[in-house]
Amino acid sequence: MSRLILDTIERTVGTYAVAFLGLLLADGFDLTSLGAVKAAAIAAIPAGLSVLKAAVGTWVGDQSTVGWVPRQRP
Repeated sequence: MSRLILDTIERTVGTYAVAFLGLLLADGFDLTSLGAVKAAAIAAIPAGLSVLKAAVGTWVGDQSTVGWVPRQRP
């Protein structure tokens, strides 16, 4: 698997986890409620946007990652 795909997967999973846990904490952390299901669905939105950001990152910045910051020259 290419490094860019692995980088995208790592960023997407991280974004989803942070968004999901943040929404659960804001809702009271009741995993058996409908709020937890809503939090899981809503957390997918920033994760999807993270994939779009990674796609743009393949054209902007350092070409070896999906980040937007260019690599500094020594």
